[in-house]
Amino acid sequence: MASSPLKPHWEQPSHPAVLEVVIGAVDGAGEFSSKSVSKVTLPPFGLFANLSFPPCTMAEEPTYATVQCGKNKHLDLNSDLLYINHSCEPSLIFDTASQTVIAGPKGLVPGDELTFFYPSTEWSMAQPFDCLCGKPTCRGRISGARDMTKEQLEGMWLNGHIRELLAEQEQQSSETRDTVSEDLYDTDQTAQALRDALQHAEKVVEAARTALMCYARTTRTQQHKGVNGTNGIKAAANGHINGNSANGHHSNGHAANGCYNGASTAIGAVTGSLRRGPTSRELSGEMGGDTIDVV
Repeated sequence: MASSPLKPHWEQPSHPAVLEVVIGAVDGAGEFSSKSVSKVTLPPFGLFANLSFPPCTMAEEPTYATVQCGKNKHLDLNSDLLYINHSCEPSLIFDTASQTVIAGPKGLVPGDELTFFYPSTEWSMAQPFDCLCGKPTCRGRISGARDMTKEQLEGMWLNGHIRELLAEQEQQSSETRDTVSEDLYDTDQTAQALRDALQHAEKVVEAARTALMCYARTTRTQQHKGVNGTNGIKAAANGHINGNSANGHHSNGHAANGCYNGASTAIGAVTGSLRRGPTSRELSGEMGGDTIDVV
C-alpha cells in the first residue's frame, strides 16, 4: 500500500509471461493500491523469476523500494517485481543468495496474488506498516525481522543474512543478560548471603558423606565378627557332644579340643556383642576401627 502510485522508470511490462500488475483506484483513505497476480502454474518451490543484473542494481542505501540481499547490501529491483506485496502467508520466496524468486510451499496457479514475507529479506524497514493481509497468522506491525519475536518468525523461510543477524542479536542479548546477572550477584546482599549459605551446605553434605562411609565400614566389621562368633559356639557344642558320645565323659581328647576351640571362637562372638558402635570421632573421620567395653 502506498500513498501515491509508483512511477516506474523501467519498460512495462517487465515480466509479461509470469505476472500481471493491477493498479487499484484511490480508496476511502485517499491511498492507492497495487498488486500483482500470477499468470503461471508452478509446483511448490518452482522457479518464478530470476533477480538478474540488469535490471537489478545495487542500491547505495535502503529505501521502501529496495530488497535487502546481505547484512549491509540492498538492491533495486527496477522491474514489475516491485509490485509484489507483503503477506504473512506468502505465495513466493525471494531467495537473495541464489538471486531467484520461487513459488512458496503451496505452488502457484493463475490468478493467485503474488506476495512474499518482507522480514524474510528485511532486517529493519525504512517504512514500517500495519499488515492487512487478513490471514489467521497475521503478524500485525511489520518493521523487519529485527523487531519480531522467535514465535512470529517460527516456520517462515528466512534468508541467510537474516538468520545471521538474528543469531548475532541473540548473542548480544545473552551477553547483556549475563552482565546484568553478574552485577546483581556481586552487589546484592541477599545474593551474597545465599552464596555463603550454599557454600556452607556443600561442606555439610561432604561431612555427612564421610560419616556415612565410616559408619558403613565399621558396621560391616561388626557383622563379620558376629558371624565368626556364632560359628565358634556351634563348633564348641559339636565337640562337647562328640566327646560324651565317644567316651561317656568330658575328658576325651577330641571333645576337649572341640570345647576349647569352640569356646575360644565363642569369645570372639561375646567380644563382638560388646561393640558399642561408631563414636562421634569415628563419624567425623578422625579415627577408625572398633571401640569396645573392657569387661
